[in-house]
Order: sequence, then structure tokens, then C-alpha cells
Amino acid sequence: MAFTHADQTESTPQQRMLRSSTTPDFLDPAHEWRRLFAETWGTFLLVVVAAGAGVVGAGSGGAITLSMKVIAAGLMVMAIIYFMRAVGGAHLNPAVTLAFAARRNFPWRRVAGYIGAQFVGGIAAAAFLRAMFGTVGLLGATTPGQGVSDFKALIMEILLTTGLVSTILGTASGARNIGSNGALAVGGYIALAGLWAAPLSGASMNPVRSFAPDLIRGDLMTTWIFVVGPVLGAIIAVGFEWILKGKATAAGTLAAQGDVKSD
Repeated sequence: MAFTHADQTESTPQQRMLRSSTTPDFLDPAHEWRRLFAETWGTFLLVVVAAGAGVVGAGSGGAITLSMKVIAAGLMVMAIIYFMRAVGGAHLNPAVTLAFAARRNFPWRRVAGYIGAQFVGGIAAAAFLRAMFGTVGLLGATTPGQGVSDFKALIMEILLTTGLVSTILGTASGARNIGSNGALAVGGYIALAGLWAAPLSGASMNPVRSFAPDLIRGDLMTTWIFVVGPVLGAIIAVGFEWILKGKATAAGTLAAQGDVKSD
């Protein structure tokens, strides 16, 4: 959790709950590398599946349908949350990290490290796909659908990400909602969003998921849509969460930063 001495002497409800729910070793700032490794590995897996489904689908003559692609991404996120949420929160998405920080569930001083780890994992995944399959299927890139303007794709990404981050923040706000229920809700939302909106904007909802394939294939023309849209959607979702729930909760802080005893 990278707590400083000043952090450890505070007696806010959130800090007391963090200290009572985690082991001293986990709170040791020297182990921040474990959380960063978890974000790198988790984001690698997410991008390899989300983008890889498009690559394999194109290379197999359509053996993988659109429904299969979006459900695969949702299931992958669900699995990642199950196996590594307790390590560092399983953000896997810069928009999620920014939302947790804006919600005051996650310290701003750790944001750069998390986002950097996510980009490393995502770019490594895209590079792996390029090495294995070339640029088949645009390397699984997310682009505006046929006949969909950049502006409409942007609006869709804002809307979809608002829903995603609302789901994440909502399932992290109470102790009975985090963990397995959160994994089901978030994975289910990603699959659901993709089932109806992937033909419009790709249903990325994640700057890294879109930036990494675009970078490796050398085409950043529409990448801005999938960076600006998710960030704006995350900000809106934080505002909605404040309207719905009020101030941040200690349970939300545990969900955002990890809790080695909860699983």
C-alpha cells in the first residue's frame, strides 16, 4: 500500500480498516513492486484476450464471432479480479485508477506507477500478438464502426465507461459487495456492453486496451477517442457515485488498494 509513517499514524476509519484487514508485510512500502507487477501481468492478460480475440477471429475466417470476442474479454477480467484483486485492487485500466483516486479511495502518489504498469502490460501484449500473428485483424484494434463518426464513437465510449466505472465503484463501496460479487458484476458488464455496443465503437472503455494495438500497428488516428472517452466517463461516474453514496467508504479503499485477507 506504500504507506508513509504519517499515513500509519492517522486514525481515520479508512486507515483503521486497512490496518485491521491486511498484514504488516502487505502494508510495507517496499512491496509496492508486487502491486505494480500484478497490474502489469493482469493488463497483459486482458489485452492479449481482448485484442487477441479480434486477431484470431480474423485469422480463422470468422470462427470466433463478435459475441465470443466480447464475452471472452468479460470472462478474462472476471478471472483476473478473482486471482489478483487482493494484491492491489486489479484496476487494469487507467480510467479506473483515476476514478479510484478522484473518489479518494486510492492515493494520488501511486497513480503514476499503476498507470505506467498498465501501459507496460498492454504494450507487451500487443507486441506479443504482433510477433505471433502479424497485423491480422488490425491487431485487434478498436475503431469506430462502419458509418459511425468519431464524435458518435466518443459519446459511446463516454457512456459505456461511465457505466463500467459506476459498476466498479458501486461494487467496491460496501464490504458485502467486494470480491466475488464484484468480479461477476464487472466481468458481466464488460460482456454486456460489448454485446450491444462493440459494432459502434469497439466498446473499449480502457485507454490501454486501445492504445497498445494502435501503437504497435503504427496507426494512432482514432486513438484519442479511446483515451478521452474513458477518462471523461470515469470522471462522470465518480460524480454519480458521490450523488448515490456520498463520501468514500473504507470498504471502497480496501477494494481499490487490495486486501490480502479478504480472499
